[in-house]
Amino acid sequence: MIQTRLYSVMLGCAALFFAQGLLQQATAADAPDYLAPPAKFADPARLERLAAAFPAVDELMQQFTTREHVPGAAWGIVVDGRLAHVGVTGVRDVASSAPVQPYSVFRIASMTKSFTALAILRLRDQGKLSLDDRVDRYIPQLRKLRYPTTDSPRLTIRHLLTHSAGFPEDNPWGDQQLAISEAQFDRLLEQGIAMSNAPGVAYEYSNYGFALLGRIVSVVSGVPYARYVEQQVLRPLGMRNTTLEPEAVPKMQLAQGYRYEDGLWKLEPQLADGAFGAMGGMLTSIEDLGRYVGLYLQAWPARDGADTMPLSRASLREMQQTGRERRATVGRTAQGEPELNAGGYGYGLRVSQSCRFAHVVAHSGGLPGFGSQMRWLPEYGVGLIAFGNRTYTGWGKPFDDALELLAATGALQPRVVEPAPALVRARRGVSALLERWDDGQARELAAMNLFLDRSLERRRAEFLRLREELGACREQPGYVSIENALRGEWRYDCERGAVLATVTLAPTRPALIQHLELRTLAATSAPATAACR
Repeated sequence: MIQTRLYSVMLGCAALFFAQGLLQQATAADAPDYLAPPAKFADPARLERLAAAFPAVDELMQQFTTREHVPGAAWGIVVDGRLAHVGVTGVRDVASSAPVQPYSVFRIASMTKSFTALAILRLRDQGKLSLDDRVDRYIPQLRKLRYPTTDSPRLTIRHLLTHSAGFPEDNPWGDQQLAISEAQFDRLLEQGIAMSNAPGVAYEYSNYGFALLGRIVSVVSGVPYARYVEQQVLRPLGMRNTTLEPEAVPKMQLAQGYRYEDGLWKLEPQLADGAFGAMGGMLTSIEDLGRYVGLYLQAWPARDGADTMPLSRASLREMQQTGRERRATVGRTAQGEPELNAGGYGYGLRVSQSCRFAHVVAHSGGLPGFGSQMRWLPEYGVGLIAFGNRTYTGWGKPFDDALELLAATGALQPRVVEPAPALVRARRGVSALLERWDDGQARELAAMNLFLDRSLERRRAEFLRLREELGACREQPGYVSIENALRGEWRYDCERGAVLATVTLAPTRPALIQHLELRTLAATSAPATAACR
């Protein structure tokens, strides 16, 4: 009897597995041809190779802090969402000569703004507010706000998030408002806010605007801003050494802030948490900030799977996109070459691109006694973080140089985009046509516009001419470039030259070729071709 029952169970399991197999096959067959695996890093040893530069980065940072008279500093390198390396130097307290430790807590000033933006988006995702809500819906005092022109749009949450509210830049003034009480904030609001622009027309950095966002978080959530951030962001991320109140930090962890003046380090008093805390009051350790920056890096690339972060991956990526552009600037690379920098502000984060990196996310923080920065490259999965306890410690140049050191390892490479099955099929079809043209096969590959833009006869003549001029062509592995799952370029090496094929697929199902270009490349010697590759 036991054997019979066991046999029945085995038959049932076999039937179940067979059915699951059929279901998986059907699902694979029914999967849209435009779906591709998420981009991934090609080098499985990238972390080990990047780590070869960590000692040089440490030396660079130590030289910087000595040269700039920074009493103490901590820095970290984040790779693939995890803090891969920590460096420290100097003292957190000049009077006691207490050294900086990885768990030492520094004030990070305006880097707080991304925490505030994250809180706003969390409330947005819960349906409790909209980014296009008028601010005076939540802050009644602003219903009396005098706008600079009669045609000015009413102030929205989105304006505040992107520094396009029309308020004047207020760094010197804003720093000194950090500790004011909610009652004092109310009196400021009653007096009105000076405006330098109509809302929505220009970028201008505003601490006041982020203080307003902190008030909105409190009003919508029903709890004080600091408590909301602690409960909904810091605790879920395990950021146990992060707070808005200096008094809450154990004395043996707290970094004191200094200004360097007359050849001396002079103590700057710690500002208490107050109504402007949402714009710049956060204190944290390098270990905790590594977790926080890791949160943003882990949002890339877009993919399937569980989404258990304090904010969805989609909203985290939204924060890292330009919401308000800034004027482009020209600077110099670490090698002294001119470089264009363009971009703007996302939600609580600066977003830029340079000739070297197409997507850079960053924010700095400066208050009397402190200077900090976080910067990361979403496509490369790598970020840098640093604190110093000297007023406005400027980490920009050391970060530029650190990225050059990491790049010199050869392992600072972006994720490789994976082609969709439709692009693979199109590539296979183009290769077949280049080998032997077939009108029917060409029609099967083409979207409805392809032969309207250039006739089938002309396309056929082009393929035949290339074959005659260049001889037999051999498709090269990989892609010369692949912008996304449905657009790519690849190369053919031929007997008398080379060809670059460029294909873009149409937004149809199936995804067919809407753009096809074949370009001949100048013939090169084998060594030169290898060098170019």
